[in-house]
Amino acid sequence: MTDNLSLSGVVSPTDAVISVQRYPATSRILHWIVAALVLATWPLGFFIQFTKQEVTLDFYMIHESFGFLALWLMLLRVGNKLIARPPHPEGPAVERIAAATVHGLLYAFLIIMPVSGFLATNAHGFPLVWFGLLPVWSPIGKTPDIAWTLSAIHAWSAWILLLLFALHIGAVLLHHVIKRDNTLYRIL
Repeated sequence: MTDNLSLSGVVSPTDAVISVQRYPATSRILHWIVAALVLATWPLGFFIQFTKQEVTLDFYMIHESFGFLALWLMLLRVGNKLIARPPHPEGPAVERIAAATVHGLLYAFLIIMPVSGFLATNAHGFPLVWFGLLPVWSPIGKTPDIAWTLSAIHAWSAWILLLLFALHIGAVLLHHVIKRDNTLYRIL
C-alpha cells in the first residue's frame, strides 16, 4: 500500500518513528550515553564490596572515573536543556507533572551522586586519577571529619536514583506496552 498503512490499518512502528516529534539529537545522544554510564557505574559501585582486596582499588578507579564522566555529561545535559527545544509535551496534566518531577529529580541526583562520591573519596584521602591517566584536582583534600557524611550522601543518592530509575522505566513501560503511544519514540 502506498499510504503506509498495513492491512489492519495500523501505522507500522517504522512509520511511527518517522512521524513522531522527537527530542533534538543532542538531547537523545546525551540521554543514552548517561543511561549507559549509569547502568555500568551503579552496579559496579554496588559490587565493589564483594571484590577481592587486590582488585578493589581498580574497581573504585573505574567506578569513580565513569561517575566523574557522568557528572560532566549531566552538566552538559543541563546546558543542553537550556538551549534545545524539546517536543511539545503530550498527555494529561497529571502525567506531565509526574514526568517533569521524576526527570527533575533524576537530573538532580545524577549530579548529587557523582559530586558526593568524588568529594567522599577525596575526603577519605583517595584523590581521583581519571581512568588512571589524569589526576583531578581535589577541592577539599583529605578531610576525615566529613568523609563519612559525604559517603552516606553518596550511598543514599544511589538508592534514590535506583528508585527514580525504576519509576522512569515503569513510565516507559506504561506508555510503550500498555498505552502504546509514541512517548518512547521521542527519545530514540
